Formats: sequence, C-alpha cells, structure tokens
Amino acid sequence: MKWITVETAGTKYGIRLGAELFGSPEAVEALTPFVSSKRCMIAGDDNTLELYSEPLEQTLEASGTAGTTTYSFPPGEQSKKMATVEKLYHEAIRQDMGRDAVVFALGGGVPGDTVGFFAATYLRGIPFVQVPTSLLAMVDSSVGGKVGIDLPEGKNLVGAFYQPHLVLADLSVLQTLPEAERRCGLAEIVKTAVLFDPDLFHVLEKEADRGIPSMNPDVYEDMIARCCEWKASIVREDEKESGKRAILNYGHTFAHAIEVLSGYSTYSHGEAVAIGMTMAADFAADAGLCDAEMPARQEELLERLGLPTRCELPQASSQEVINVMYRDKKVRSSRLRLVLPTGVGGAIIRETTDHEALRKAIEGRFFG
Repeated sequence: MKWITVETAGTKYGIRLGAELFGSPEAVEALTPFVSSKRCMIAGDDNTLELYSEPLEQTLEASGTAGTTTYSFPPGEQSKKMATVEKLYHEAIRQDMGRDAVVFALGGGVPGDTVGFFAATYLRGIPFVQVPTSLLAMVDSSVGGKVGIDLPEGKNLVGAFYQPHLVLADLSVLQTLPEAERRCGLAEIVKTAVLFDPDLFHVLEKEADRGIPSMNPDVYEDMIARCCEWKASIVREDEKESGKRAILNYGHTFAHAIEVLSGYSTYSHGEAVAIGMTMAADFAADAGLCDAEMPARQEELLERLGLPTRCELPQASSQEVINVMYRDKKVRSSRLRLVLPTGVGGAIIRETTDHEALRKAIEGRFFG
C-alpha cells in the first residue's frame, strides 16, 4: 500500500492507495479521525453503490461512525447537473446532516465531481472523502479538489476548488472494471506521461503489448501512484489553476467540445481526451513546437491501448467545435489557451486566435 500526501496553502490530506483496502486496518486507521462519532453519507451512482457501498459501510462502522446513509443517482454524465445536487441537498436535510457530517463520493469522475460540489456548497461546506472506483478517477479527478457540474452550454462551467479530507483508492475494484473503462483511465495516464514522465510513457508502450486485461496489477499500482504524485506536485504549486496547473488540461479543451457536441453519449471522457490529445499534438507539430515523430508516437500508443484518435460527428463542423471551445473556462480576452506538447515529457501553454490552424488540427482528426 502507498500513502501520498497532497499539500496546498490551506490544506493537507492523504491518498491511501492499495489492493483490498476496504475493511483493512489501514483504511480504518485513515478514516477514524474523520468519521468517529460523525454522521456519514455515501453518495454515488446506482452501479457503484450496488457494488461497493456495503464494504465501505462496514469500513465506516469499524471506524466508529455514528451512522451511515446512502444516496444514489443514475450513472453517466447526464447526472452531473444541478438537479442531482439539489436532490442531495434535500436528502442531507432530511437526514439531519449538520456541518460536522462527512460525505463520501463513491464512484468514477461523475460522482466525484458532483458529490464533491454538493459537499463544497451544502451549509457552505462539509467534509468529504473521495472513494474513486474507476481508473480515470484514481489517476486524475479524485485528486486536487476540482469539483463541479455541467451546463447544457458546456462541461464543468459551474464548480469550486474544494479539497477532500482523504482519498481512499482500493485497487481491487479495478478487477470488476469493464475494459472500456480501463481504457478511459489509460488516456489520462498517457496524458500525464506526455506532460511530465518519459519513463512512464515507455512503461505504457511496453505494457500495451500484453493487452489491457493482462496488464500487471503491480504495474497499475505504480502508474496510478506516479500520476497522483505528479498531480500532487502541481496542485501544491498552483491549487486554483491560476498558472501552472492549467497544463493538466492537455487535450481537454478539444475533448470537452467533442463531448458537448456528442451530447455526452458518443464518446466517453477518456476517449474524448485521447482524440483531443491527438488534435493538440498535431497543432503543436504544425506550429513547430515539437517534431512530427511525437504526434505519431502518441497516436500509436493510444491506438495500441484501444483508444480512438479520430472522431465522427457528422452533425457538427470544425467551426462548431471551435465555437464550443471558446466557452471554455480557460479562455482569456477572447484567446484560447491550449496545452501543447514540446515532446514526450514536456508541454507549454500557449494562447491562440489562429482559427485556420485550429481548423486544420480538428479536421485532420474530425473527418479523417
């Protein structure tokens, strides 16, 4: 088991990472200071609560909770909206949850973001614990305190920076994860490798030969830990994305537009990120920021991991993609801020208004 510390200007918390974590002495030890004699709520989607709420409840009972309630909502991006948060408010009031209650966000990125936003805003903030059950959530969304919901106009347009008190990641749940969901998480691991870690990129290239179902569990643990450590180091320097943290959005500005235009149904978040990274790398190569080998190497790895590098949205145009990109939170003075790779292991943030270059990068993958 691993223990990784995330430290910001105002908070300090741990990521407990390991197999067979639910019910373990290590989990009880980590949870007891937060939940002893406290009311707790476990909230997540129907699927994750059916699979994991019972072992988590048993762990909380062993940690001395004063009582646990559960609340579930339908799975998928469509639940990441204010209506879900409002229902959580009403349920918390019905359960007489005060400011000392603790909420557990159980599941993947959607429960983590949605329940985290509820925790950030209910009674002006109550403690919460991230319990990620998807690979994507373990390596990315559960760490760093970005919580929020979608609007019809775009992803994550309403949200907050609100750090969890603890992240509890039981790697055993990955055994029940569908292969498609593993691929989504691997897209975020590729992102981290391209940004910071050439050695991690090489590990992914080596492990891709085994096939996703056969990838070594120990290798997964190491990759997840490395991603968490990289993200923790960035969050320590820039908690609220005023500078360096924006680099973690590699591929995401393109990806969020793809998700919006597909109605959050054609491509999962990880698949959209994979496509977005190929667009960003093509843009960077055309701008002379990296050589042509870098986009080709990234594309080959993504495809070997079973991830898409092109998208089909016949109802949309490249200009519509650009229009949605301009609704992104990171737009400054009508200029898009893109994260662009300089090679495997490095990237820069660059502002642009060059729509021709954007169209070229999009159409090379959009209609290819």
